[in-house]
Amino acid sequence: MAKIVVAPYGSLGDLHPFIALARELRTRGHEVTVASLEVYREKIDALGFEFRSLRPDFDPEDREVARLVMDTNRGTERLIRDYLSPGFREMYDDLMSATEEAELLIPGEIVYPAYSVAEKRGLKMATTSLAPLSMFSTYEPNVYPNAQFLKALNFLGRPLHRIVFYSMNRVLDGWLEPYREFRSEIGLDPEHDPIVSDKFSKELHLAMFSRVLGAPQPDWPDSAVQTGFCFYDGCDDLGKMPDGLEEFLDSGEPPIVFTLGSAAVMDAGNFFEEGLEAARMLNQRAVALYGIFNEPPAGTDRERTAFDYAPYGQLFSRAACVVHQGGVGTTAQVLLAGVPHLIMPFSHDQPDNAARCERLGVARTIFRDAYDRTSAATEIDRILDDGKYRSYAETAKQVLSEENGTVSACDAIEDLL
Repeated sequence: MAKIVVAPYGSLGDLHPFIALARELRTRGHEVTVASLEVYREKIDALGFEFRSLRPDFDPEDREVARLVMDTNRGTERLIRDYLSPGFREMYDDLMSATEEAELLIPGEIVYPAYSVAEKRGLKMATTSLAPLSMFSTYEPNVYPNAQFLKALNFLGRPLHRIVFYSMNRVLDGWLEPYREFRSEIGLDPEHDPIVSDKFSKELHLAMFSRVLGAPQPDWPDSAVQTGFCFYDGCDDLGKMPDGLEEFLDSGEPPIVFTLGSAAVMDAGNFFEEGLEAARMLNQRAVALYGIFNEPPAGTDRERTAFDYAPYGQLFSRAACVVHQGGVGTTAQVLLAGVPHLIMPFSHDQPDNAARCERLGVARTIFRDAYDRTSAATEIDRILDDGKYRSYAETAKQVLSEENGTVSACDAIEDLL
């Protein structure tokens, strides 16, 4: 039995794959501690794991933070420079405390001080990627949130992406100055890049997404093991089907589901109201999952309803189509359900996930500033009217159903141990 610390940081989409790992590792006899944001303490306690708070903390009800972090052009920069960088020492201290006597650390992708903790303690570490974009392969037609126009130039292949990566590294170098200062303060080599060049553990890097979304590439690190998605949707802790939803689903045709995951939903704007009106224009039933910190949207009626939350694993398979933000956790659940998508990406990996789903033939994409009831209705109608979207979605579902990301990831972890 090993003592393992998993340290996800971010939204529920970042947390849930690590809960899947923690549960499977526990069934194999390992002692697992979960270090994450304080807001998740009740959720982790309900699952019976030791919980350790991981700073810097933030208020999930802070809409201004959500607006800034989910901004298409500067969201990633603001996340790193404005919210993570000032708290590097706090995060390091919390992880040092959480990893006492631990044998393995498995951090989330933006838990940058984890590298310093592993180095200081001589601790084994398995790094992670939840989405294909963060593997930074020059062999794939990547789509970046602040340079989506380059999507039209992807036919240029590797030469284009080498130039993009060079430019990106020049920009990121400026973002990393506080990280270098932090490393110097604790007596470690400041010339370390946790975002790109030094990102991958030489012992094990878990690519925790399906081959459907992104297949292995020649420039992946030798330590990379592709596992498939690690699914968990909250149904075993605080995430229950809300009263009335089962009855609604049973009472008619499959609805269109509108959701913005657990982060973008804090900057929802009129997404749900316009979505419900789009469904009304199409004479389609609909379910809006508007988020636990938001007020119910206007426009509901007997055929178009709204709930603050529902487990995706129990809802999406009963949908006609899912309209969402393209976060990798949401995208994975829609792919597993085998239904078509309409994706309105915000930032980070979301535009790239949307483009990959388009190439699969399972989705269409709508730009955030173009989304309204008329444009949404037009796109949804195209998806529902053309059977190829459903057909390709069923094909993708078959691939995912044959993968078992959680088991594969834990097998690789035990091989490392």
